[in-house]
Amino acid sequence: MSNQIRYVSTRGNAPDLPFHEAMLTGLARDGGLFVPSEVPQFSAGQIRAMAGQSYEDIAFQVMRPFIGDSFTDAEFKEDIASAYEGFAHDARAPLKKLGANHFLLELFHGPTLAFKDFAMQLIGRLFQRELKRRGTKVTIVGATSGDTGSAAIEAFRGLDAVDVFILYPHGRVSEVQRRQMTTPSEDNVHALALNGHFDDCQARVKDMFNDFEFRDEIALAGVNSINWGRVLAQVVYYFSAATSLGAPDRSVSFSVPTGNFGDIYAGQIAKRMGLPIDQLIIATNQNDILHRCLSTGEYRTSEVHPSISPSMDIQVSSNFERALFDAYDRDGNAVAQLMDQLKAEGGFTVSQGALQALRETYTSGRVSEEETRAEITHSLAHSAELLCPHSAIGVKIARDMSNGQSPMVTLATAHPAKFPAAVEAASGIHPPLPPHMENLYERSERVTQVENDLDALETHIRKNRRA
Repeated sequence: MSNQIRYVSTRGNAPDLPFHEAMLTGLARDGGLFVPSEVPQFSAGQIRAMAGQSYEDIAFQVMRPFIGDSFTDAEFKEDIASAYEGFAHDARAPLKKLGANHFLLELFHGPTLAFKDFAMQLIGRLFQRELKRRGTKVTIVGATSGDTGSAAIEAFRGLDAVDVFILYPHGRVSEVQRRQMTTPSEDNVHALALNGHFDDCQARVKDMFNDFEFRDEIALAGVNSINWGRVLAQVVYYFSAATSLGAPDRSVSFSVPTGNFGDIYAGQIAKRMGLPIDQLIIATNQNDILHRCLSTGEYRTSEVHPSISPSMDIQVSSNFERALFDAYDRDGNAVAQLMDQLKAEGGFTVSQGALQALRETYTSGRVSEEETRAEITHSLAHSAELLCPHSAIGVKIARDMSNGQSPMVTLATAHPAKFPAAVEAASGIHPPLPPHMENLYERSERVTQVENDLDALETHIRKNRRA
């Protein structure tokens, strides 16, 4: 392929890589995140032709240009097919009507009941294929605010070429999320409960990537949303949803419950590929750093307040760095400076030009705890839809911010059964787990509690990975 897309770092100081290398590498050597050197354009005709196609066919067309010759068409098609065959709904990401011109995109029909399965099931297969080809092994270390960890463990459990260590904030995930991580019995997966919050978990993972000696010794790989492959797989459902609602002949708006910014950044990529997206709404809970930043131009971390939507309890949204890179005209030095400032001072000011660029792509809103509970009650009463707390935030903001022009799609990021206590408190209904998980509370747990200390973590990982 002559038009091979390369992957460059948002901090401008790392070698550019082909897709499979960027996927296995995770975080660039300069601490930046990989983004494509260019974004392929789809014509209106190509987009129109997707209407009515299977999810798998749309996935192949949308992702194929980004893959280059890292995988053959046949390999890629095979991995896409097996990634989604275990989903509980034939449409994979079905749309459900909530009200006039408002739709819910159900992204929770995968094995761990969250949107992360769309990317993780595929990434697991591509990792396995590439590692087999090389005859090498990797150690995946990930941080999770709840859903990434269970999706990664589900995707990689039992694989010979991969050891998985997942850090989650002790006592700050739901019981279902925790048990999904601690009950798998395969000896290549390890759940680590870190004394701290999600930002601490994410910071320690980044520290490991920046400790090159350790990184190279254990062949460290990452599958957080810092991994470009994760973002790419999430671009697909923007296309499948929009084309089923009449794109490209009408534009579609999306409301996205946002924590680490990967899911909504995938929407920005879809828009740049030619999908006519009207509003792209960042829906935040009380940990509203992104909403504050878009409103004021100040990106300042503050204390993380635990909420009933724990997957969004984040102050340092990793993927926002990718949006900043575009907003600063792909100036890696400018982004590196901002990230140094964030580390040293806890925040930075976005330049006027970059803020303008961000506001041209995104709008934002914030939902309080009371409003989240009220929305769960409201949606059940008015749409007969039981929402998880994260999806409820998206729905509330979508209703508040809809311009009435284009169809509005809210991303339902998780199944209500992942957050039974919060859902029951708001609705009076205890959402049951689906059949494949109904004995989750009887399974025995394996978990190690760890301190927020880099040396101790690295020692534990060295000792427990299968050399």
